Amino acid sequence: MPIINVTLAQGRTPEQLRALISALTNAAMESIQASKSSVRVILNEVPRTHFAAGDETLAERDMGRNTQ
Repeated sequence: MPIINVTLAQGRTPEQLRALISALTNAAMESIQASKSSVRVILNEVPRTHFAAGDETLAERDMGRNTQ
């Protein structure tokens, strides 16, 4: 039973998240011949203030982009 665990910043629509779940499920089915019913997808959304790269949170990046 493949378990696909994805962490991403909040801000996507329910439709985008649903599309991601479908794409990941299909990828597991095609690449390792997993049955659809055995694939588990877990999406962990975190606030943009708690997701950082290069010592800058995504919220900080968003603010910088809006002031330019």
